[in-house]
Amino acid sequence: MRKLLLTFVLTGLAFISLQAQGTEELDLEKAVIIGLERNYGVKIAANNVAIAERDIKIGTGTFFMPTVTGNFTNSFNREDVKQQFANSPEPNEVPGARTETENYSVVGFYGFRPETVYSIRILGKLAEISDLDAKVLVENTVAAISSTYFRLVLELQRYNVLKTTLDLSQSRLDIAKARYELGGAGRRDFLTAQVDYNADLSLLVNQELVIKNARVNLNQLLALTPDREFAVKDTILVDKNLLLEDLLENAYLNNKQFLITQRQENVAFLALRETQAQRLPQLNLNASYIKNTFSSQAGILLLNQRQGYNYGLTASLNVFNGFTLNRRIQNARVQKLNAELAVQDLEIQMVSDIQRAYNTYNTNIRLLDIEYSNYKTAIENADIALERFRLGISDYLQFRDAQVNLLTAENRLLTALYNIKEMEIELMRLSGRIYFQDSFQKFHLGLQ
Repeated sequence: MRKLLLTFVLTGLAFISLQAQGTEELDLEKAVIIGLERNYGVKIAANNVAIAERDIKIGTGTFFMPTVTGNFTNSFNREDVKQQFANSPEPNEVPGARTETENYSVVGFYGFRPETVYSIRILGKLAEISDLDAKVLVENTVAAISSTYFRLVLELQRYNVLKTTLDLSQSRLDIAKARYELGGAGRRDFLTAQVDYNADLSLLVNQELVIKNARVNLNQLLALTPDREFAVKDTILVDKNLLLEDLLENAYLNNKQFLITQRQENVAFLALRETQAQRLPQLNLNASYIKNTFSSQAGILLLNQRQGYNYGLTASLNVFNGFTLNRRIQNARVQKLNAELAVQDLEIQMVSDIQRAYNTYNTNIRLLDIEYSNYKTAIENADIALERFRLGISDYLQFRDAQVNLLTAENRLLTALYNIKEMEIELMRLSGRIYFQDSFQKFHLGLQ
């Protein structure tokens, strides 16, 4: 896709770096990679994906695998026993009689409920939703980093604009001072030039604060310390060939929030089927191996030992439960309808968001050509005004007016360019393409 390369090394503008020599350079791609690797929200989302994938395995084991339980019991008793038998007139006394019971058992159980088939499929859809949620967070993070990165570039360029304006004010101040000292002009012109210079200097100092805060914002998204210094590039690449039809087509296929809503509709459908399946019979298989030994020094039964297997099959059917299942099925149908309506609602919202962003994008492309032409005119006008002021042909008001017009034209040009880039980022996010471009494809969510 053809790119429009617009640099701000324009006539009268030179990029003045605010970075110290040797500061690490940071381009957008590097910023995004750092952000995805270090951002804590992305790490949490990756861990949630891993949990959702394990839930599928847990559900499979719970619903489809039998359970086997081993038990062992060994108990001892020591008692004084006195017994009276019907066939003996004398009682039988056994002091300190010991009794021991040993019991071994291995029990296996397998129960099959028809609704569990749908339960597993629901877990699969929930895992897909978790993965898509993570990708939504990744895309939002990429969009936020991109927007913040270019905001920093914009503020640096605005600094250059204000620096150029201050240079013009310095030239005017020097001329006014020279005229005043030579007696060619009054002190009022000199003081007015000094006031305007101080006003421009104040704007420049405030812009330095804006740049510092913009750096802090970028470092926050990259999970770096606020004082981390980077030298960003002074170039903004904008794509002037985005087509609404392509964006909408990609959005239907790749917009993660739209895909999540579709998966939620699938979950509601499966939940209805799961509830309806509870009308079907349930089968339970059970088997066990038991070995039991009982020994006693008192009583008629001195030793009792049993061992063997037992197994069985149980089939159960829900005949009547107070219409509770019917009401649950009715609720599941309503939830399915709500999920379908949510898909339609999000579709309208998605298309509307893309249309609004595209309208802004298109308008700023048109404004860019206008503002660039106006900017060149303002430069020429400022040069002429400065020369006329130097020759004494025009007064300071005419020069200041040309200077303010140049500042306004430069700011409007920068704003139009930044707005195009910002809307381009938003359109890429809405169409689901921002995460899968270029080297960003190399990034994969992983357990942290």
